[in-house]
Amino acid sequence: MRDRLRVLLDSLESELRLQGRWDSLSPPEGALRSTEPFAVDTLEFDQWLQWILLPRLNDLLLRQQPLPTSCAIEPMAEECYGPDDPTTTSIVSMIAQIDALLNDPDGDRN
Repeated sequence: MRDRLRVLLDSLESELRLQGRWDSLSPPEGALRSTEPFAVDTLEFDQWLQWILLPRLNDLLLRQQPLPTSCAIEPMAEECYGPDDPTTTSIVSMIAQIDALLNDPDGDRN
């Protein structure tokens, strides 16, 4: 399960980079400390993926910490990207796979 998650996270990063959705500069520190879901008040969704989701999940994997057991990012991705944008279909698909993997009660989290 952890190996599959690592592959999905790497694939998501690659796709964000490929589509030019990857920022070279970090947002201001205060923007990263938002308490709003998906940091909607301070970050664009692509930025949230890059600067919050990917680092946090990668850190949990690296430190062999417990992973979330509930995840619902796909609805936000669909809302942000819209259903008719073919360029973001792969991003939404990867996010849906991450959700499914983390929500799987039979998934081996070790």
